[in-house]
This record gives sequence, C-alpha cells and structure tokens, in this order.
Amino acid sequence: MHCPFCRHTDSRVMDSRTTDDGSSIRRRRQCPECGRRFTTIETASLTVTKRSGANEPFSRSKVLVGVRKACQGRPVTEDDLAILAQRVEECIRQQGQAEVEAHEVGLAILGPLRELDEVAYLRFASVYQAFDSLEDFEGAITLLRAERDATGTEPDRTDRQRQGSMPPG
Repeated sequence: MHCPFCRHTDSRVMDSRTTDDGSSIRRRRQCPECGRRFTTIETASLTVTKRSGANEPFSRSKVLVGVRKACQGRPVTEDDLAILAQRVEECIRQQGQAEVEAHEVGLAILGPLRELDEVAYLRFASVYQAFDSLEDFEGAITLLRAERDATGTEPDRTDRQRQGSMPPG
C-alpha cells in the first residue's frame, strides 16, 4: 500500500476492524517513511458475468435501478430499496464465490422483493422471467396466494385499504 502523502511503497497496519455491516475491513495504517497515518477500507471484489459473457463488478446501484422501476408508484421508500440492495449483496456474497452469473443476482432479488411488495415482485418477475401470457401472471399470483395461505400472513394495512375492505385512517 503506497502512502498517500509521500508515496512510500510500504505501510504498517496499526489496527484492523470490520465495518458495522461486516462487508469490509477498515485498516488504520502508518507510513514508516513520513510517520503519517491513514485509513484504508478493503472489500472483497465480486464480479458478475452477464449473459453476453462480459464481466463487470457487482453494483448495488444497478440492483436499485432495476428494482426502483418495479416499485414505481408503490408504497416503497428509498430506505426500503437500500436495505433490499444490501440484502441482495449479502445473499450473493454468502455463496462464497468471487464470480456469479447475472441470473443469480436476479434470483437473489426476487425473494426480498416479494417480501417488500408483491405487486413490485410481479412486475420484476414478469420482466426477469419473461412472462409472455396471462397464464404466466396467473401462475405467479396463484403461487403467491398459496405461499401466503401456507404462512398465514395477511396483506398489510395499505393493501387492505386499497382493496376497499377497510376505511382509510
């Protein structure tokens, strides 16, 4: 590691700590030449292999762009989207591979998005899984209903208001 002050080609690690989210390591370093201290943050690189065969670094912002489109007009906040993108990255990193297929990133998005907003999930899944008929939508909706019935979860308050089964308030 080059010293950012004097460009000396070496530095000594004084302290190492993981960041709060555990995704990187913060290292406090000191240059043996000029004595000045500086901080570096290290993360493991994660590469996504696209369908075309091209490789690019994983990007939470690209996840956000795709999911934001599916969530347009839905009661989803930017904080919700940021948490979703973080969950997707954590899921991908837990696989323990430095390179993942773009398809794997899409699969990692589906679960957290379904938990966040079922309509946004259907929008994203319809593009990601290339729905080309009403039957594809019906099948996905049937599966969502079956999973909801199996877990005994109800739609949230805003969903019930939208459906007209309870007054706004």
